[in-house]
Amino acid sequence: MEVDEENPSSASVAEPTPPGTDTEMLATSEPATDIMGPATLTSPMITPPAVPLSAPSAVAPLSAPPPVLVPSIAPLPPATSRPLAPLPARPSLTQNGEAKESDSEDDDQGSEMDAQDSSVGYEITEESRAVRERQEKAMKEFMMKRRAAALAVPTNDVAVRTRLRRLGEPITLFGEREMERRDRLRMLMAKLDAEGQLEKLMKAHEEEEEAASAKDEVDEEMFQYPFYTEGTQELLEARKFIAKFSIVRASQHLQRARRKRDDPDEDEDAEVDWALRQAETFVLDSSEIGDDRPLGGCSFSKDGNFLATCSSSGVAKIWSMPEVKRVSALKGHTVHATDVAFSPVSDIVATASADRTAKLWNTDGTLVRTFEGHLDRLARIAFHPSGKYLGTTSFDKTWRLWDIESGAELLLQEGHSRSVYGIAFHLDGSLVASCGLDSLTRVWDLRTGRSVLALEGHIKPVYGADFSPNGYHLATGSEDNTCRIWDLRKKKSLYIIPAHSKLISEVKFEPQEGYYLVTSSYDTTVKVWSSRDFKLIKTLSGCESRVTSVDITGDGQCIATVGHDRTIKLWSSSVPSEEKSMDLG
Repeated sequence: MEVDEENPSSASVAEPTPPGTDTEMLATSEPATDIMGPATLTSPMITPPAVPLSAPSAVAPLSAPPPVLVPSIAPLPPATSRPLAPLPARPSLTQNGEAKESDSEDDDQGSEMDAQDSSVGYEITEESRAVRERQEKAMKEFMMKRRAAALAVPTNDVAVRTRLRRLGEPITLFGEREMERRDRLRMLMAKLDAEGQLEKLMKAHEEEEEAASAKDEVDEEMFQYPFYTEGTQELLEARKFIAKFSIVRASQHLQRARRKRDDPDEDEDAEVDWALRQAETFVLDSSEIGDDRPLGGCSFSKDGNFLATCSSSGVAKIWSMPEVKRVSALKGHTVHATDVAFSPVSDIVATASADRTAKLWNTDGTLVRTFEGHLDRLARIAFHPSGKYLGTTSFDKTWRLWDIESGAELLLQEGHSRSVYGIAFHLDGSLVASCGLDSLTRVWDLRTGRSVLALEGHIKPVYGADFSPNGYHLATGSEDNTCRIWDLRKKKSLYIIPAHSKLISEVKFEPQEGYYLVTSSYDTTVKVWSSRDFKLIKTLSGCESRVTSVDITGDGQCIATVGHDRTIKLWSSSVPSEEKSMDLG
């Protein structure tokens, strides 16, 4: 190492080493300190060879060679590292700025970090604290909902009210509906479960129920009730007749289908195209005032020579076709008549009324029979395809089956939770469909009396239903402005037609082959739909008010509509008669 000669003050002069001194001790001894501060490096001192002196006390002369200058290097101070504060873990945020829910491992890590932070003494920012609080709150809500979803809550509204009363809560709140009340009970039970009080409360209530049920069981053991309702002998005979009738009609339908399939001249697609082209040509043929009050129903006779209408005045009328001339008036109901229907095998007319009765008439206005038994006003009425039975629906939540010949009530059928409005019979007579204000359509087997299908899908009351002549399609019209096509084979909804802007009052299939479907609505229009792809074919506009009922002649050449504008409107195809006869031949 060289000595800085320009700055001699930065180095110290080394004295000669005494003899006998250990060099290792000198090397490890404390080095000299520079006047400017401690040196940055440490190294052992180099001792020059000893120079003999003339006398022990003599001082070396000035002419003696200078000693070797060695810079003194001070040792470095021990390095001390300051503790660094751990970076606070920033929560992962969503796009909305809310903290995402973390799993249990993240919670454990967060708690460990909180413990470390508290031990070291670092403060958590307000932002981190707020985020953690939101995380904890969201996790608590999530766990509460998951716990509530796992609880068994009664579905019956009476049971829900009873459970709320037992838990000391109000059984209902202002404006609260059934589902809202059930959700409130679910969250209340989840809260009690989280607090550990639910089991204690429910155990006490279960003990009370067991004590009450034990008493009821003792009383019920004295009586034995059947699990079915016993029917009359007339109903049994009617079921047998309907079963035989349906077998014959189904057999005829199958034979006809096989014949069309095996016939090389039959082209079903061409027939459908012709029927749809004909439906596109429907135009308003005539319009006639039917009554001085709104009209509620209409029905063609089996041959299309007569049309029956009913009105809010309680009077039903028979009109000759196609001149629309009044033949007779059917006066007998005390309040407004709700529906009218022609028999499929004769010219007998049936009417339904809000006076809770249905009446059977001849076309000349003669009253044949009155059917009494409903507890509330009647809605719709329909004949069985055999013509021997009559079905009626009522606001007493039931529909009933009557014998035409004897006038006896054969069947009182419950099954709807609200008023029953529409009714339709299958073409072979084996099934009947009922729909009502509970948004439900039920299909019943008349041969056994069982409910074979419950078609759920509409969100508002269902006012109309009709079976397709193909035997496996059912159309329903509802207050939710849609028409649904149900496939009875698949037991589900096949198509949903957003048909009108207001409620659909009635639906009708073309009676021969069901090639098209007609819907009437309170939006003052009647629409024709293709039954092949259920696309709109024709819109019949011309009514000035709500259209309440629609019917189609047996040959599908004419459509009749009635409504609140008090008019009877006939819509006929504009295809020339020569072309019709040629195509039919």
